[in-house]
Amino acid sequence: MGLIIQLSGPVLVVRWSHSGKWLASGSDDTIVMIWDLDPHGGGRVFGSDEVNIEGWKALKRLPGHESDVTDLAWAPEDRYLASVGLDSKVIIWSGYNLEPLIKLEKHQGFVKGVTWDPVGQFLATQSDDKSVKVWRTTDWALEATITKPFEDSPGSTFFRRLSWSPDGAHITASNAMNNNGYVFVAAVIERTQWKSDINLVGHENTVEVAAYNPHIFLRNVASPATTSNICSVVALGADDQSISVWQTKHARPLVVAREVFERPIMDLAWSWDGLKLYSCSSDGTVAVFDFDEHELEGIVPHSVQGEYLKKFGFESKNAEIRMEQQREKEAYERQQAAAINGGTNGIAVPPLNAPAQQEVSFTKDGRRRIRPNLIGHLSSSGTALMMPPVSAPVSISSPSAETTTTSTLANTSQPFASAPMLSAQTYDDSDFLKDHSMDLDMSVPIDSLGSGGSKVSLKARTLGGDRKREPLGPIRELRAAAGSGSPQGGVLVEGSEKDLDTVEIRNSDNPEKPTEINYFRKTETNWLDYLPGAATHVVATSAFVAVALEDGAINFYTSTGRRAMATIMLDSPCSHLEATKAFLLAISATGMVYSWNVRASTALFPPVSVLSLLSDNVSINSVQLRTNGSHLIILSSGVAVSYEPGLMAWTRRGPSSARGVLANMEATLTELRGPDGDTSAIPRPQWWNSALTLGHLESRLAAAKLLDSPAEYKQALLLYSKRLADEGFRAKAEELVRELCGPLYWKPGREERWQPTVLSLNKRDLLKDVLGIFSRSKTLAKLGQDYQELLKRANEYDG
Repeated sequence: MGLIIQLSGPVLVVRWSHSGKWLASGSDDTIVMIWDLDPHGGGRVFGSDEVNIEGWKALKRLPGHESDVTDLAWAPEDRYLASVGLDSKVIIWSGYNLEPLIKLEKHQGFVKGVTWDPVGQFLATQSDDKSVKVWRTTDWALEATITKPFEDSPGSTFFRRLSWSPDGAHITASNAMNNNGYVFVAAVIERTQWKSDINLVGHENTVEVAAYNPHIFLRNVASPATTSNICSVVALGADDQSISVWQTKHARPLVVAREVFERPIMDLAWSWDGLKLYSCSSDGTVAVFDFDEHELEGIVPHSVQGEYLKKFGFESKNAEIRMEQQREKEAYERQQAAAINGGTNGIAVPPLNAPAQQEVSFTKDGRRRIRPNLIGHLSSSGTALMMPPVSAPVSISSPSAETTTTSTLANTSQPFASAPMLSAQTYDDSDFLKDHSMDLDMSVPIDSLGSGGSKVSLKARTLGGDRKREPLGPIRELRAAAGSGSPQGGVLVEGSEKDLDTVEIRNSDNPEKPTEINYFRKTETNWLDYLPGAATHVVATSAFVAVALEDGAINFYTSTGRRAMATIMLDSPCSHLEATKAFLLAISATGMVYSWNVRASTALFPPVSVLSLLSDNVSINSVQLRTNGSHLIILSSGVAVSYEPGLMAWTRRGPSSARGVLANMEATLTELRGPDGDTSAIPRPQWWNSALTLGHLESRLAAAKLLDSPAEYKQALLLYSKRLADEGFRAKAEELVRELCGPLYWKPGREERWQPTVLSLNKRDLLKDVLGIFSRSKTLAKLGQDYQELLKRANEYDG
């Protein structure tokens, strides 16, 4: 039908309004976009052979989130639009003028799912903080928090999309677990009691999305739609690449679709008639499941559903406000029509039958050329067009001050027409206009760009490029403790992948002289900038330059001197700053750890405190950042730790008793730990050395995967295999072999999540080396030989 290409980032969610008039999309550029049908937008797509049957244009841009927008939902009757994102915020937008109404900020993790109660009384959101929160729409206060079904749920899912049943009785939430985390389920939460006693069981991996059919269904088609005679249909999509469709009157699913996709399911949506299910996967494909009325028996029209929902007795408090706004809008339109048709307060409009003034001339070949006269500006003597009446502000507040905002609702349900011009006599309150702006593109006349008092150059140049490089003053380390004062002179920082690019910071003891940052390519100044305060840290990669200031601000630049991101304010001055490729890690003086992907302008995890790991005798010795964005914080106690967003916890990567995890940490950890002294006299348990060695090697394997180091992973794997062979631990050895070998045949009804590679290394190639070690062992020789033969046959069959 149509292709929308005016997007600045990958789209993570799209949602149609209930009226079908608007389409909302959320992206990793932090923006929610509203799209409207363009009646003149069809035709061939620029640069492609595709032809749009329909054209869609950007109607409204909704900024407000600070990170990826992960889910959207329209309220019943399109009264509101809710958006959630990785900034842990829930933003409610007016469905009439698309202005923000309130931000709900009580989640402690990434928010990845949102759904509305079909009655309009509640809103439900699901987050990585392992909770579902239910909010009241009357005052936007928190109604309930449900955590029990999600206590053991993993944090690795990209979405946690939940859905509310069309009868308003239940919420089906994704990514739930039972049986102490061994069974993947979707939790069914009961309305009013907010308890989950029912689970939908059967998927072999995490359920990522739940979507209810918009219709209610009859258990007995011969009986009326009563509470005891209705049921619902819900679809589940999971990371096991399968989709199941359930009807709540049955204990088993109606349909289980396997092998449709090659990767996890990302989203599901039902058609308005309830007979088609649309699904999409991260493998880039979309599938449509087409049902008939016999397969989904007992479907009820939407009109019956509307009557059924009236039993809840909920009426929106905004109904009277909307009626008043509609009356004001109609009065405004009548006044506008009177003004255009000759009213005394309108703008004079020439009669439709008045002849247009034109100049007619003839060319040398006798053809006539008509030159129309441009119509001048309208006379300033006329009264300016009247502004639509604005009703009294509607304050929407929550009892909790930390999540309360007050917003003003505009009064028109069609706010996107061209705004009338206002005269100074009509409105001269600029704040009023600012608060009610609709974020439309405005033409701003620019006479000239300032050139700093210099003559405008006729050739391309760079800021500061005509200034020669001056020798540095005394160089002092910028990475001093935060708050220790700004150093004199400057610091040279090796930037990007070349030794020829350098960044210099020049702090000054004179408070009236600004701090200067210079980016040099060889001896030429590529660009420069002036900072409002003294710099404490600077890092440079091929992707960006980051400068931390003494007030806790961090400025970001590209290699050409453009601002790569908005200035970020830490909670306190920066204590450590590390960068590699597109990633940046900062630790503030109060112990808060921040991590960003600067190129994508996203945070890798919410700010987290490291103070719980520190004490009077333990401090941060150094920080390492890997090219994949993972980090290591090495403590003075000889322990290396890193924060795992999926676990929402700190993990030990190098306990002192294990003498480090990877080679690049061992020297530092050994130095920090100091000599162990003579420990031979200390009594040890019988299996002390074996357990310690195996635990150390298993930690090395996990750390190598985390730090994306294939060479060290292979080295640790072979050492681990040799130790298993020497000790004769058959159970551990067989488990390792099965993990590397993977499934040798396909078993109907079972989906495997085995990946053939680890850190780009082929697992079965690694297995050959491991089996070679086992086959030379006295106790594991038969195990190694049996699997060598089995692997040989499998390779022959595959070949």
